[in-house]
Amino acid sequence: MRPHPWRLLLLLRFHSRSKHLHIPTPLSLSHPLPPRHLSTPLFHNPSFRPFSSSELAIEPKDSDHVVVLTDIFSKSSTSDEIKLELDSNNIVITHDLVVRVLQSLGSAPDAARRFFGYVSERENERLSSKSYNWMLGILGSNGCVKEFWDLVEVMRRKGYGVKKGASVRALERFEREGFGSDVEGLREIYASGSVDDSVEKVCSQVCKVVRGEVWGDEVEKCLRELNVSYSSELVSMVLGSLGSEPNKALIFFRWIQESNLFEHDEGSYNAMVRVLGREDCVEKFWRMADEMRGAGFEMARETYIEVLGQFVKRKMIKDAVDLYEFAMGDANKPSIQDFTFLLRKVVVSKELDMDLFLKVIQAFTEGGNVLTDLNVYVVLKSLLSAGRLGECNKILKSMVEDGFLPTDTLRSKIAFQFSSKGEKAAAYEFVDTMEALGSSSNYKVWASLVEGHCVAGHLDEASDCFQKMVEEEGVPCVAYALELLVNAYCNKNRAMDACKLVIDMINEKQLKPSHSTYKLLTSKVLVQGGLKEALELLGCMKVDGFPPFLDPFIDYLSKTGTADEARLFLEGMTVKRVPSTAVFVRVFEAYLKAGRHNEAHNLLSNCPRYIRNHADILDLFFTMRSEAAAATTCVAA
Repeated sequence: MRPHPWRLLLLLRFHSRSKHLHIPTPLSLSHPLPPRHLSTPLFHNPSFRPFSSSELAIEPKDSDHVVVLTDIFSKSSTSDEIKLELDSNNIVITHDLVVRVLQSLGSAPDAARRFFGYVSERENERLSSKSYNWMLGILGSNGCVKEFWDLVEVMRRKGYGVKKGASVRALERFEREGFGSDVEGLREIYASGSVDDSVEKVCSQVCKVVRGEVWGDEVEKCLRELNVSYSSELVSMVLGSLGSEPNKALIFFRWIQESNLFEHDEGSYNAMVRVLGREDCVEKFWRMADEMRGAGFEMARETYIEVLGQFVKRKMIKDAVDLYEFAMGDANKPSIQDFTFLLRKVVVSKELDMDLFLKVIQAFTEGGNVLTDLNVYVVLKSLLSAGRLGECNKILKSMVEDGFLPTDTLRSKIAFQFSSKGEKAAAYEFVDTMEALGSSSNYKVWASLVEGHCVAGHLDEASDCFQKMVEEEGVPCVAYALELLVNAYCNKNRAMDACKLVIDMINEKQLKPSHSTYKLLTSKVLVQGGLKEALELLGCMKVDGFPPFLDPFIDYLSKTGTADEARLFLEGMTVKRVPSTAVFVRVFEAYLKAGRHNEAHNLLSNCPRYIRNHADILDLFFTMRSEAAAATTCVAA
C-alpha cells in the first residue's frame, strides 16, 4: 500500500535527528491552508465560540470555585437556580473542576448526587471515566449500595472500568457493614477490569501499538487487528496519552479518519489541539485550530485554558496574544480576568512589546468592553514588580488613545508610585499627560507626587515638586500637600528648613497654611530652639485669623526661655495693646512651677504697672514666697 503524502512528510520529520530541520507539514492535502499573516486577524470563522478562561484557571486558584460549588450544591435548589448562581459567580463547568468538586464532596453524598446529576443533565460532555469513578467511590464509601451498582451498570454501558481507588473505598464500607455478596461481586468485577473492552484498557492497547515502533504498515496492521470500535472519548484518551509524542499523535489522528474508522468530532479535535499546543508544534497548532473551526467545531474551555497556560509558561507571549485575539472575535468573549492576566504577562516580558500590548487593548475594546481603573492598576502593579514603572506613561497614553480616562483616584495612585520610586522625570511627564486631558483635579496628582517624594525620604525633590505645584495650581489647592511636606521635614528633624520654606511661601506667594500645619511646625521649631522662627509663625497665624497656639511657647519658656524671650513672646501675642492678663498668668505660673524664680521676677519688673499690680499675679508671687518660707523653716528645724 502506497503511503499517503502527509504520512511521508510526518515520518521524514519524525526520523530526522536534526533540531534545525524544518519541513512544512500540511495537515490535509485536500484543504491546503495559507500561512498565518500576523498583520491581519488570524481567524474569522464565526462558528468558533471562545470561552471565559479566567486568570484563576491559568494560575491555579480554582480552589475558590470548588468552595463556591460545594456551597451551592450543599443546598437544595432547582436546576435554574443553580445555573443562576453559577453565572453570578462566573463559574464555567470543566472536566477538571468536576473532578475537584467530587473530591471535596467525598463525605457529603447528597451534595455529590446533586452536583453529579446537574452536570449529567446540563454538562454531560464534562463527565469522563475519572468523574464516574469518583462518584462511584463516594456512593460506595457512604453505603449507598443500590446506587453504587446502578452506576456500575451505567459505566459498563459507556465502556468505563471500575478503577482501584473507587473499588478500595467501596470495599472498605461493604466489608465493615457485612455486605458479603456485594464484596464478592465487587472483587469479581474489579478483577476482570469491569468490562473487557473498557476505554482504559483499549486506550492502553492502542498506545502500546503506536509507541512500539516507527509508524508504518506494520503499525497500521496491528491497529486493525485490535478490531477497536473508536469512540470520541477513546480517541481523545489515546491522543492525550500520546501527548509526549505529538507527531505520532497527529499521524494517528489522520490515520483513523482516512481509514474510515472514526469521523472526528469536537472532542477529538480539541484533544489534538491540546497535544499540539506546545512550542515545537505551534505552526501545526494554528493549522489544526483553523481546521477545527472550518469543520464547525468549537474549542473547549479546557483547551483554551491549557494552551494559553502553556504559551505563557513557555514565554510564547505573541501566540498567547493571538489566541486571546482569536477568542475575542466571537460573542462569548473571554472574561475581564483573561484580559488583565494577559496584559500583565505582556508588560513583564523580557522586552515590552507595545504592538502586542496594543493588540490586546484593541481586541478588548473592539469586543465592546471599556477600560477601567482596575485594568490599569493591575498593569501598574505588574510594571512595578518588573521594575518598569518608567514605561507606565507609554502604556497609559496608548490606553488614553483608546478612550480610557483615568479617575482622580487612579491618577493619584500612579503619581504616588512614580515619586515614591524615584521616577522624577516620568512623574512630570505623567502630570503633563494628565493636564492635557483637561482635568480640574490635577492638584490631587501634585499632592500625591509630593507625598511619594516624602515617603521615599527625598525631601529636596518634594520641596521642588511642591513649589512647582504652587506655580501650576495656585495657593488655594496646596494646603494638604504643604502639611504632608512639613510633616516629612519634621520627621527628619529639619523643622527649621520647613519653617523657612513656609515663611518664604507666605511672603512671596501669599500661601495660607492650615491651622494644624502652623501648630505642628511651631511645636517642632521650638523643640529645636527656634523661638524667632516660631514667633514669625505666630505672627502669620494672627494675620490668617487663627487663634494663637500657646502651649509649646509656654513649655519652651518654662524650661529654657529667658525673661527677654518671654517679653518677645508676649509682644508677639499683642493684638491691640498688650496680651490678656491670662497669658501673663500662664507664663508666670510656668516659670514658678519650674523653679525659675529669678526669670519670673525679671519678667515682672519689665511688665506694665497694671500687670504688676494685678490681683492674680500678686497672689501667684505671694504664694511663691509663702511656700519658699515654709520650705526654709522645715529645713532649719
